[in-house]
Amino acid sequence: LMANRKKRLQKGIKSLEKQISMHEKKLRKSEEEDNIELAEYYKKEIIAKKRDKEEKQRILDKGG
Repeated sequence: LMANRKKRLQKGIKSLEKQISMHEKKLRKSEEEDNIELAEYYKKEIIAKKRDKEEKQRILDKGG
């Protein structure tokens, strides 16, 4: 049971890393296009996803 949770956490972390990197690309693009609202949205999303990722990592480091 714990092994499943560990795998799920690792999968979640990987997924969040992918999403963060996609959002960072979109953020750069929206900044280049001077789309302030969109850039702000991506900044908030990146912060939220990094927080989620850190939380998952913390649970994982604690032993799942």
